[in-house]
Amino acid sequence: MRCPVCGNKTRLQIRQDTELKNFPLYCPRCRQKTLIFLKDYQLHYQEVL
Repeated sequence: MRCPVCGNKTRLQIRQDTELKNFPLYCPRCRQKTLIFLKDYQLHYQEVL
Protein backbone atom coordinates (compact mmCIF):
# COMPACT_ATOMS: atom_id res chain seq x y z
CA MET A 1 0.00 0.00 0.00
CA ARG A 2 1.26 3.49 -0.80
CA CYS A 3 1.10 6.61 1.36
CA PRO A 4 -1.66 9.00 0.19
CA VAL A 5 0.51 12.01 1.14
CA CYS A 6 3.91 11.27 -0.46
CA GLY A 7 3.26 8.13 -2.56
CA ASN A 8 5.96 6.07 -0.85
CA LYS A 9 5.46 2.38 -0.08
CA THR A 10 4.30 1.61 3.45
CA ARG A 11 4.71 -1.64 5.34
CA LEU A 12 1.02 -2.55 5.16
CA GLN A 13 -0.04 -5.43 2.95
CA ILE A 14 -3.69 -6.03 2.04
CA ARG A 15 -5.71 -8.85 0.55
CA GLN A 16 -8.76 -8.66 -1.69
CA ASP A 17 -11.17 -9.28 1.20
CA THR A 18 -9.49 -6.76 3.55
CA GLU A 19 -11.68 -4.01 4.99
CA LEU A 20 -10.29 -1.19 7.12
CA LYS A 21 -12.25 1.52 8.89
CA ASN A 22 -10.60 4.41 10.75
CA PHE A 23 -7.16 2.82 10.38
CA PRO A 24 -4.15 5.04 11.21
CA LEU A 25 -1.68 4.40 8.36
CA TYR A 26 1.89 5.45 9.24
CA CYS A 27 4.42 6.35 6.54
CA PRO A 28 8.08 5.89 7.54
CA ARG A 29 9.27 8.34 4.86
CA CYS A 30 7.16 11.43 5.54
CA ARG A 31 6.47 10.35 9.16
CA GLN A 32 2.80 11.22 9.04
CA LYS A 33 -0.26 9.29 10.09
CA THR A 34 -3.30 9.28 7.83
CA LEU A 35 -6.71 7.97 8.78
CA ILE A 36 -7.78 5.60 5.97
CA PHE A 37 -10.85 3.63 4.92
CA LEU A 38 -10.39 0.61 2.65
CA LYS A 39 -12.99 -1.68 1.08
CA ASP A 40 -12.75 -3.73 -2.15
CA TYR A 41 -9.31 -2.21 -2.95
CA GLN A 42 -10.89 1.28 -2.88
CA LEU A 43 -8.84 3.59 -0.65
CA HIS A 44 -10.30 6.74 0.89
CA TYR A 45 -8.51 8.90 3.38
CA GLN A 46 -10.06 11.47 5.62
CA GLU A 47 -7.43 13.50 7.40
CA VAL A 48 -3.79 13.70 8.33
CA LEU A 49 -3.27 13.23 12.06
